[in-house]
Amino acid sequence: MADTETWNPTGAGVLRLPSGRLVRGRALRRPLPPDAPAPTYAVYLLGSKPPEVPWGAYWLRWPDFRLPADRDQARTVLTEAWKRAAADRVEIACGGGRGRTGTALACLAVLDGVPPEEAVAYVRRHYDRHAVETPWQRGYVRRFCRT
Repeated sequence: MADTETWNPTGAGVLRLPSGRLVRGRALRRPLPPDAPAPTYAVYLLGSKPPEVPWGAYWLRWPDFRLPADRDQARTVLTEAWKRAAADRVEIACGGGRGRTGTALACLAVLDGVPPEEAVAYVRRHYDRHAVETPWQRGYVRRFCRT
């Protein structure tokens, strides 16, 4: 039986999107928060395959300080994460929890209705002020919903 309770809105790393969906961003270099439940679904943004976890997870090849290796796949995976966040505890994580994670969270914000040119500021304001580390990551967010 799946546990579908969502995140605590004031929990560490939890971002509330305008729709009310909650998504947790995290640095994989740090342990899971001791007072928080495990995710029910996660997207791991890494250059190499992450270790196995006891919850549903998807590995999206995304080297540090760069962009996703397959941008079409990234759009599909992030759209699925956004949909699941309506009812599940979705976690988005990379090594440090800022650049790739912030970029992915900004893309989720775009999917949730935040204008692309405002999404990075939204994530910096509500998740981490250092999120989205490079100019090409910012450009990726601005172009995320364009066909």
